[in-house]
Amino acid sequence: MEVILLERVAKLGQMGDVVRVKEGFARNYLLPKGKALRATQANKTKFESIKVDLQARNLASKTEADKIGVKLDGKSFVVLRQASGTGQLYGSVSPRDLATILVDNGFAVDRNQIALNVAIKTIGMHKVPVLLHPELEVTIAINVARSADEAERLARGEDVTVRREPGAEDEAQAAATLAAAAEAVFEPKADETQQQGDSGGEAKA
Repeated sequence: MEVILLERVAKLGQMGDVVRVKEGFARNYLLPKGKALRATQANKTKFESIKVDLQARNLASKTEADKIGVKLDGKSFVVLRQASGTGQLYGSVSPRDLATILVDNGFAVDRNQIALNVAIKTIGMHKVPVLLHPELEVTIAINVARSADEAERLARGEDVTVRREPGAEDEAQAAATLAAAAEAVFEPKADETQQQGDSGGEAKA
């Protein structure tokens, strides 16, 4: 299906471009979101009549997005969640959660602008793109931790899920345990061999 783009769409083109896309993508996303029109002759004429207005609105929204982007780009936000010792969250952090956090911090961002394809499911520092405008993308850092103290450690670059490596004492203890287990397994067989030897000797006597 051919459509006329009403705004810049990543990997497709700029406003006014006529591009060919899959019908499902056009029906489910581009057309209902007002990002494109079917490329009919009537719509081509319509686009030319509204082109100036679209460009003016695009410029205004881009200017507003630039103001937000200057303050938001590179900013870090802490999200506290319960998680296992290995860092797996008991739940997840979704685009809706992140949009709420941004709004609470004074940034007018909708969850549809959070370019997070898969929800965050582990503690740690996560880079998340935010599409403030079709022509402007910024990146924020999401610090997911189990406590404020842990968040500070993550911000310093520490790996809070690292496990203590076994030391010499641990290895010695493990070796002793294995030796004791082996002795317990083989000792009865030795006794049985001795008993068979004794009984054989008695029979000969």
